Parts: sequence; structure tokens; C-alpha cells
Amino acid sequence: MFKFGRKKKEEAREKPAATEDSQAVVAETGSPPPVESPVPAQPDPIENAAAVHPPAEAPEPAPAPAPQEPLKKRLAKPRAGFGDRLKSLFSFKRKLDDELFEELETLLLTSDVGAETTMQILDELTAGVKRKELQDGDAVMAKLRSQLTELLQPCQSHLTVNEANRPHVILVVGVNGAGKTTTMGKLALRFGRQGKNVMMAAGDTFRAAAVEQLKTWGERTSTPVIAQDIGADSASVIFDAVQSAQSRACDILLADTAGRLHTQSNLMEELKKVKRVIGKLDDTAPHEVLLVIDGATGQNAISQAEQFHQAVNLTGIVITKLDGSAKGGVLFALARKLGLPIRLIGVGEKAEDLRDFNAAEFVDALMPNDAV
Repeated sequence: MFKFGRKKKEEAREKPAATEDSQAVVAETGSPPPVESPVPAQPDPIENAAAVHPPAEAPEPAPAPAPQEPLKKRLAKPRAGFGDRLKSLFSFKRKLDDELFEELETLLLTSDVGAETTMQILDELTAGVKRKELQDGDAVMAKLRSQLTELLQPCQSHLTVNEANRPHVILVVGVNGAGKTTTMGKLALRFGRQGKNVMMAAGDTFRAAAVEQLKTWGERTSTPVIAQDIGADSASVIFDAVQSAQSRACDILLADTAGRLHTQSNLMEELKKVKRVIGKLDDTAPHEVLLVIDGATGQNAISQAEQFHQAVNLTGIVITKLDGSAKGGVLFALARKLGLPIRLIGVGEKAEDLRDFNAAEFVDALMPNDAV
């Protein structure tokens, strides 16, 4: 357990103090102390939760996941919005002229592929037509499939856990409504199925439903959750959670944060503070900073990613709710603009619908199967 010494008072000014009121989901919590006034460290906040949740030393793997549905089925809406329209565009053996490529431009833009990415794609396609390398609709479709896959391939990077880090701290950030809390719950279930000892921190203390939602996921996955009252300081909650995870030798700590508009500088400063506080207990942490983006956000996703990356140095992106969007092209714009790793995509409500991102599989799920 971390303790402050007289010589470390200056260093501790940013560090939120562990509180007696911080408890696991099975205990009532009190109001948090002032963040800037450090006090001696307290007993493990989840000590009394051991009778409810599995002991940290011997986690039981969760039941095996249900079989996944084909990605093409889960992406039926974006497939209809993009793939079916694309097939219709090239039907009837249309001539490869300016009119056709103008319609293709409109399709790409309205699918959230982005202006710069669209221009890059069209320039390559029209150049191929002029060189007579692409002589019909089938050839153009094949080239387009290759282009889209090449755009996404460098960003394909699965979420991994370094066993040398204990706990491996994953900080989850994003705007309100993007799906951060649900993503955390699904990750807790995934890691539990791998036999990992997981803990979660309810750092979204500004939205009452977020804490309760995370507690529900904790009960469902037998995962301890560190929480305080609504309105508590997020950094204080996560500080307590890191201490608890260290003392119990947890493998993974999933830390939620309050949803915030990326345009509000004061809230982004608070997020920077959360990251600094984690680093006070482990100078290598957080080991992963995941930005969760709603797939229906459109081009605003680019601005979100840029601002959050500038504030907390993102290590990966999770794109959620792709099953409910008729577009899905924002992944291509993100890949070209930022090149950040795309760790996971969410294509449904079930835990199995949070999937590792695979570039070729994703493009194949969007494109029409047969020739035009």
C-alpha cells in the first residue's frame, strides 16, 4: 500500500488520496475527500468484497462464448447502405465515364469515407482507367476493394495484455453515449474467459447511470468494481482502484472515465489529471488508452480522435454501434488521417459482438459478393 512521506508532500499535490469511503460495489460509499489534500493510505477498498466476488488469486474462467455470427450479417445496414448501392452503381455494364465517378464520389462521401480519402481513391481509379488497366466495372470494383483494404491494414492491431504489468491498466475515454461503459463490461467478460483476474473502476462519476451500469456488469462478470458517490473526483476513484489492483495482484484494471466533449478544454484537463495520477503509482501506466467512438458519429469522429490523442496520447480506438449505422466508412477516414491502431469493433449488444478488428474481413463485409 502506497504511503506518503514527509519528503514527498510536494510530489503528492496532484495525487488524490485513497479514502475509507471508497468501496467495492457491495459496500455503501461516502463523499470523496478534497483531491489536493493527501492522507495516509487506507485499507484495501475491496477487502470486504471477497465473499461476493471470486478471490483475486483464483479467478474462475467465465463460460465459453457463444458462436459468432458472420460479420456480413452483423453489418447488414452498412452493407446495404454502401455495398448494395455500389453494386447498383456499376450495374448494366455502365461506361466508366465522369458521370459514373461523380456518383461514386457522392456514395463515398455520404458513407463517411471523408473528402481527402475519397479524392485519393478516385484519383487512383481514374488514373487506372486512363491507362486502360481498369476496363470494366468488375475491374474497378476489385481495385476499390484492394484500396479500402490497404487503407485499413496498417491500423489492424489487436488488444494485448503485457503480463509483466500487474495490473495492466486500460484507461477508457470518449464522449458521452459512445459506449465506453458497455465496452468495459464486454472486455471484463472477455478477459475473464481467458482466466484473467480483472477489476473495474467506475471513474464516470458525473453520470449516475454509468456507475450503476458498471456495477451491473461487475455482478454479471464476477468482477470487483471500485466506486464512490456520484459527483466524486474521477481521479480519486481511479487512484484507489490502482492501489487495490496492486495490492491484490490483479492482472487487468479497466478504468472508466466521464464522457466529455472533446471541445471543452477544462474537461480535457481533468482527463490529463487522471492519467498523471495513475502514473504516480506506476510510471508505466496507463498501459493502454482506448478511445471509444460511436460508428454513427461521422466525420466528427476525426476531431474527437485528434483532440483526445493530443490530450492523453491514445494507443488504440474502438468503433462501436457499427451494426446500427447505414454508413460505416468513418474507419477509412480515421485510418488515413491518424493511422491509430483500431483494436476492436462493436457490431451488436452481445459480448461476442465486440470483435477484434480485421481489415480484410471488414471490407469484405461491406462490399458486394458477386461481380456486377
